[in-house]
Amino acid sequence: MPAATVSPTVVDAPYLDALHEAIKQAHAALRPAVGITPLTYSASLSAQTGCEVLLKCEHLQHTGSFKFRGASNKIRLLPADQRGNGVIAASSGNHGQALALAGKAAGVPVKVYTATSASPYKIAAMRALGAEVIGLPIDPLGAELEAGRQAKAQGVPFVSPYNDPQVIAGQGTIGMELFEQAPDLDAVFVAVGGGGMIAGIGAALRVLKPGTAIIGCWPENDPALEHSLKAGKIIEVDARDTLSDGTAGGVEPGAITFPLCQALVTDTVRVSEAEIRAAMREIASSERWIIEGAAGVAVAGMKKLAERYQGKRVAVILCGRNIVLDKFLEAIG
Repeated sequence: MPAATVSPTVVDAPYLDALHEAIKQAHAALRPAVGITPLTYSASLSAQTGCEVLLKCEHLQHTGSFKFRGASNKIRLLPADQRGNGVIAASSGNHGQALALAGKAAGVPVKVYTATSASPYKIAAMRALGAEVIGLPIDPLGAELEAGRQAKAQGVPFVSPYNDPQVIAGQGTIGMELFEQAPDLDAVFVAVGGGGMIAGIGAALRVLKPGTAIIGCWPENDPALEHSLKAGKIIEVDARDTLSDGTAGGVEPGAITFPLCQALVTDTVRVSEAEIRAAMREIASSERWIIEGAAGVAVAGMKKLAERYQGKRVAVILCGRNIVLDKFLEAIG
């Protein structure tokens, strides 16, 4: 797939086939640096919902989130003559941490622009992994647009957290693993921010297991891409604070994920902050795992739509674990 972030108006079958091929190549090339995460049966959630619930443990991936996949694939594909100059990114935390680690392993300097609303824990983690972090008093989309401008001005690659086919291909390796681990899935529930993960998973399963429902899950407080999908174009949405900071923020104009999600997402669901907290509490209680708010969104979305999938086999992506302990304890208290 090309590295360009220019989006076609509509993605067609040849484009989706090319993306699937890029995902296959990433799936083979990223091992063993990128871990194959477990897909575990949840007896508790299965009993509660009447579905056979499998949890895809991306919170156990390196840097604590699925983002390490896309970042590693992007760094892998950087031309040799660009590596020494480094890369620039924008992130609320998980993408920045993932890119910092991938860059450190490959000797590629990483600079991350972030909104001041980003988690201090995640900012500290990015710096600990060697990234230069620049905080701006603007919202996440503003930080993303400024990072893109700075990358262009400085003549270095900009690594979008979602608006890049090579990043999406890396995230799509989750879909390859899902098929290898459970080839008979009926549905996959995915928390959505910019749409890179769900687009990659959808592109992989479109070929490997056609007919699998790809369900996008959003917090009611910040459903930016969902509103855009319903409007048929990328629009700005007034957002409120949410525990799901990993999905927070608007979508870049012209984002490739928009037509991809139009083509690949089969259903959507929104969940409340109370439902996110309850889902985080459920996973801590039954599975003994700390997960961040975005992962709670996917669990809550599955529980909300469980009636549609009675007796079916469904997977929920636990996308990350990067949350400050005090905030986690407050959320589940």
